[in-house]
Amino acid sequence: MDTTHIETIIIGAGQAGLATGYHLRRRGRPFLILDGNARIGDNWRRQWDTLRLYSPAKYDGLPGMAFPAKRWSFPGKDDVGDYLETYARTFELPVQLETRVTGLDRQGDGFRVTTDGGTWTCANVVVATGTFGRTPHVPAISAQLDPSILQLHSSEYRRPGQLREGAVLVVGASHSGCDIAFEVAESRPTILAGRDCGQIPPRLDSPVMHVLFPVLLFAWRHVLTRRTPIGRKEMPAIRRHGGPMLRVKRSDLAARGVERVTSRIEEVRDGLPVIDGEPREVGTVVWATGFRQAFDWIHLPVLDEDGWPREMRGVVAEADGLFFCGLSFQYAFSSMLLAGAGRDAALVADRVTSRMREAERVSVGA
Repeated sequence: MDTTHIETIIIGAGQAGLATGYHLRRRGRPFLILDGNARIGDNWRRQWDTLRLYSPAKYDGLPGMAFPAKRWSFPGKDDVGDYLETYARTFELPVQLETRVTGLDRQGDGFRVTTDGGTWTCANVVVATGTFGRTPHVPAISAQLDPSILQLHSSEYRRPGQLREGAVLVVGASHSGCDIAFEVAESRPTILAGRDCGQIPPRLDSPVMHVLFPVLLFAWRHVLTRRTPIGRKEMPAIRRHGGPMLRVKRSDLAARGVERVTSRIEEVRDGLPVIDGEPREVGTVVWATGFRQAFDWIHLPVLDEDGWPREMRGVVAEADGLFFCGLSFQYAFSSMLLAGAGRDAALVADRVTSRMREAERVSVGA
């Protein structure tokens, strides 16, 4: 295969990758974004049908472009996918689609990026696969369940019509698990198992949130960060267990008849999940159990024992020229939100630019 060189490769055309591209373009640096999807925004379009953002459109814009919706509305997943596609087109960001990265290796002072359609060399790599670049985590006991039980990870769930007849067990009670349990409980008996992650009491669409949301966003951006004691304390919990209930509240689950179990699902008996000591008949299990990092294609010693990159604000000290953008809690709680992507991307773009300008000065001096 032919090898092509470019200064910076960005892997992933989600919000983090596009925002990084926006900032690099403003700084006059050449780059290319690689993405495995057929269309920009497809990672969002593949989410469950009724998914809506938890933040108002007023706060959902990426750098340079507001989200095209009523300020206090909550865009759906297709709206977000279309917005990202329009964003890339508006700013003429170079994106090569249907190109899946299979390997990242050192090559001299730079890197070699291997894809299913060719090989690139570059001075810098920004890994912007973010949340959707991870592999669904399903507990090992899933293999012991009776084959007649349909099992779906939350990333595979689309609508209640997918599910088998009978009761549904949703495992994992962060906001996605709560949303799914609430939806399916309208048509079938539903059990929601998992620790209580807390909840934000006001309704997202209530007038009080017009006042409260800016305060929350400030805290998520400036208080819950990796530079504050409270942020460092919360980071592992957020990365491993997800955030609090947002749209669906405890009272909503109770009103719809969801059976709430806070114990873990750790045993299978006669092919059935054991819930509070008793095997229970269910037709479907939805594993809302999050993701594990899947960076095995990065052939560099930059990952910790949990598979997370050793970085600070996306900068990898152990591999000069390697950056990440879009990680959960990359700098703050807001890093996982559209509202937080721009700040993280700007810092990464600044570091890329500084590195290249220094290399240019050294080259001229030589």
